[in-house]
Amino acid sequence: MPIQQETYLFLRFGVALLIGILIGMQREYSFHKGEEREHTAGIRTFALISLCGCASAFISDITHSILPLVTVIGAFGIIFAVTQYADTINERSGITGEVSALIALICGIMCYYGQLAIAGALGVMTTLLLSMKPELHGIVKRMSREDLFATLKFAVITAIVLPILPNRTFGPEPFNQINPFNIWLLVILISGISFIGYILIKVIGPSKGMGLTGLLGGLASSTALTLSCTQQSRQAQTLSKNFALAITIAWTVMFGRIIVIVGILNMPLAERIILPMLIPVVVGLVYCFWLYKKAGRTDKSTEVSFANPFELWPAISFAILVSVILVISKFAQMNWGSSGVLVSSVLAGIADVDAITVSLAQLSLKQGGLDATSAATGIVLAAATNTATKGLIVISMGSAGLRRYILPAAIMMTGISLAMIFFI
Repeated sequence: MPIQQETYLFLRFGVALLIGILIGMQREYSFHKGEEREHTAGIRTFALISLCGCASAFISDITHSILPLVTVIGAFGIIFAVTQYADTINERSGITGEVSALIALICGIMCYYGQLAIAGALGVMTTLLLSMKPELHGIVKRMSREDLFATLKFAVITAIVLPILPNRTFGPEPFNQINPFNIWLLVILISGISFIGYILIKVIGPSKGMGLTGLLGGLASSTALTLSCTQQSRQAQTLSKNFALAITIAWTVMFGRIIVIVGILNMPLAERIILPMLIPVVVGLVYCFWLYKKAGRTDKSTEVSFANPFELWPAISFAILVSVILVISKFAQMNWGSSGVLVSSVLAGIADVDAITVSLAQLSLKQGGLDATSAATGIVLAAATNTATKGLIVISMGSAGLRRYILPAAIMMTGISLAMIFFI
């Protein structure tokens, strides 16, 4: 066997050994920490299982027979079955250990056949899932029936609806801007970002601090958080500074979120808006720091509720909104040029900043579509309009204390956003 080939062979066995050690380390840690009632296999056993899988594949390869590999898999299948039967007799439930051992065996086999990256990723993901047992169980315990059905609905529109949608445009201009597949893909993107914030709220809980609530609320929906805090500020007027802190953080996160969304869809456009978006972020962070020092720490917990972002109707309404804005923006561009796009950005920004952001990022990608300067100006204008709208919500509905602390943030972030348009 050539030296280079022999070295690669040792590498494959080495990766298999490391994967087994990684999974086995987690299993043994769980036993010592009391998370597992019965210690059947640990770091050495899992390492040997992974090596056994790699060795059986090696023997099958050099003998040109699948029999050694099948024999080893069958033997381990019998061992797992006997172990599970014994657990059932002793009234111990769960097959996590057996399934983990089976994955270690499969990873060892994959390593021999050169699938080192996939095997490594599978081993790491397995270890991660095993380590997140308390957190995953906590999420399930906190889930309501509505959360479950809403998430299942999202799974349906992602795994079933998306693949059957046509991936092409229809009709003449400006209606040929609508691609059903791409529109629905964007719905999944925006909902996925919102879901990150929602899951964090479920896991950590909004009562850990209004600052954290603002951060998570900015990921889920800065408008929803603004409305919730504004409504509660009338019943808890002593927490006006804390509510203002949460709202300002959420607004700051919104600007950062726009950069991420545009960066995913259209990197050249993201480079144009990064400065106009970052300046309001810096201003927001400075004002948040001042509010934090002024508000201080509080032992009072204030719950801010959020709806599951995977409800079916919001996803559909977002798709409709994006489609309408795409058509209106293209129509305005065709008839009134860049000024028409800016008008549509202001109107869309009143209701939702994500939809117009996605629409303009898509339009500027198309050949002969919207130029990058107009698209960037429209996005910044929509963000400024949205911030001003949320400021008006607080001023018209919030307590006197909340209005006093939010007004400077609304004026500064809106004014600076508008001023930054001249630097695009």
